[in-house]
Amino acid sequence: MAVDTTRTSDTSAPTDTGRRVRPAHEVRSLHRTVIRFAGDSGDGMQLTGDRFTSETASFGNDLSTLPDFPAEIRAPAGTLPGVSSFQLHFADHDILTPGDAPNVLVAMNPAALKANVADLPRGAEVIVNTDEFTKRAMQKVGYAASPLEDGSLDGYRVHAVPLTTLTVEALREFALSRKEAERSKNMFALGLLSWMYHRPTEGTEAFLQSKFAGKPDIAAANIAAFRAGWNFGETTEEFAVSYEVAPAAKAFPPGTYRNISGNLALAYGLIAASRQADLPLFLGSYPITPASDILHELSRHKNFGVRTFQAEDEIAGIGAALGAAFGGSLAVTTTSGPGVALKSETIGLAVSLELPLLVVDIQRGGPSTGLPTKTEQADLLQAMYGRNGEAPVPVVAPRTPADCFQAALEAARIALTYRTPVFLLSDGYLANGSEPWRIPGPEELPDLRVQFATGPNHTLDDGTEVFWPYKRDPHTRARPWAVPGTPGLEHRIGGIEKQDGSGNISYDPANHDLMVRTRQAKIDNIQVPDLTVDDPHQARTLVLGWGSTYGPITAAVRRLRTARTPIAQAHLRHLNPFPPNLGAVLARYDRVVVPEMNLGQLATLIRAKYLVDAHSYNQVNGMPFKAEQLATALKEAVHAH
Repeated sequence: MAVDTTRTSDTSAPTDTGRRVRPAHEVRSLHRTVIRFAGDSGDGMQLTGDRFTSETASFGNDLSTLPDFPAEIRAPAGTLPGVSSFQLHFADHDILTPGDAPNVLVAMNPAALKANVADLPRGAEVIVNTDEFTKRAMQKVGYAASPLEDGSLDGYRVHAVPLTTLTVEALREFALSRKEAERSKNMFALGLLSWMYHRPTEGTEAFLQSKFAGKPDIAAANIAAFRAGWNFGETTEEFAVSYEVAPAAKAFPPGTYRNISGNLALAYGLIAASRQADLPLFLGSYPITPASDILHELSRHKNFGVRTFQAEDEIAGIGAALGAAFGGSLAVTTTSGPGVALKSETIGLAVSLELPLLVVDIQRGGPSTGLPTKTEQADLLQAMYGRNGEAPVPVVAPRTPADCFQAALEAARIALTYRTPVFLLSDGYLANGSEPWRIPGPEELPDLRVQFATGPNHTLDDGTEVFWPYKRDPHTRARPWAVPGTPGLEHRIGGIEKQDGSGNISYDPANHDLMVRTRQAKIDNIQVPDLTVDDPHQARTLVLGWGSTYGPITAAVRRLRTARTPIAQAHLRHLNPFPPNLGAVLARYDRVVVPEMNLGQLATLIRAKYLVDAHSYNQVNGMPFKAEQLATALKEAVHAH
């Protein structure tokens, strides 16, 4: 933690009675800090982290988050696999990652401590709930002796706090059982950390009132626990120091901001795309982690003409979406890697029918069921080639949680303009992570309106005017989009090869060759922007990334440049087709390094297409890269010449 200044303060606590004000304490100003809440999956760590994040966003800090939780709905209590955590990095300047290591760890039990202590730098603060450090709980995770007493935590500033007991005592006046009262210990912890970092409190109290509006006693109890945590920090001698991280006003262009997760930004982007296209939005989906939140969010927006269909399986979900595309809707299907495998035949059908369809893949660890709640980038080759026959599909990837909004608009633009299914490759890190997002004005959104076919478009030799469903636009190579029921536009659909132009069924070898090459040429000629390269020092090494590696790569590049190590950076949004200048960019550098959360899929594509010796740097442990880890690897690459 970078310390700027030290002063004394008498911080005011939330409204409460019986608060004992202690003498003024020390307040340290920081540029940035990283906090991690950790406990059982039933301890409310995600809610606690989300509330702390919301208040931090409202305060004006730049921030980045990393929720991490088990795949099981109710993981075994008190075990290492059952630990759920939420990490938040916030600062008074622009930041790009949720942080490499937490400066503060809140551990609700021995499992949470053991699962996370190895990530702590020396000198970090550790707040432990001593009530949970029973002999049985410690033995369950392999502690032979209490880590609070055996000296193993001597390198940290440990605060032993009986969170459970203090919470139960604070809620004594409420008609709650001990078990019910204990559930509010996460709010006590939230109050304590809110005091420790001078976070606003009004928003959390309003949230609790709203969340438990139907259970006013529960709402009051949670608010009381939250206030008790704040007051404990203010009055106890255990915490002699609190911290301030000033708002990051200079990091943000003018505008209206809100905190947003990747899945929420993506859902909003889809709604904005449907409005800009003046088309109803249809989502055909089957619930799957970590994509389900998009289905949940879109189902709330019927007022914007959104229709959501929760199908009985993945195949039915995409089948319904493709039917909606045929009917003239902006059609979307959402899934993760295993669901993409099931949807592959229908994606191929959409390629053959040449209809706009957005396939949103929120990637997770694989193969098969794999790691449902962990992140990975291993579906790129599946998106590129995971269909029978020659079935090219454009691929677009967002780079940050907020960027999911723009990526959704771009994927919709390509699908509607070129009449093709489009893959949007996000991942669990982006989906669940959050950051500030500047809400764009309507004038900043693209015009996505399309022209449906309205009448005949071809004249036969005998002068008869007819509608040819595969007669193409000379610029985009897109076929006309004919809404069913339009008089005179009757035509065949289906997966069997069509004759060029007329759309009649055709088994002619030459026609099939023509159609395959035409569909490929349509994708190859999609207009995408040139790749932008950040290279202020004329470096000889380029780091090339895609998707969610943007934050860690950019943070690593900043560290290297601060240390006067020249390195160039470029990040791909369009993975099929690649930007038209990518080959020229790659040729300018002696060495190209491609960090990916897979075993080198983009590097493989780069080598094959551009004959460049791209060096792959990989990680497939279910977690995002750390900035320091990448900085070390990139520094070695720079000095390898």
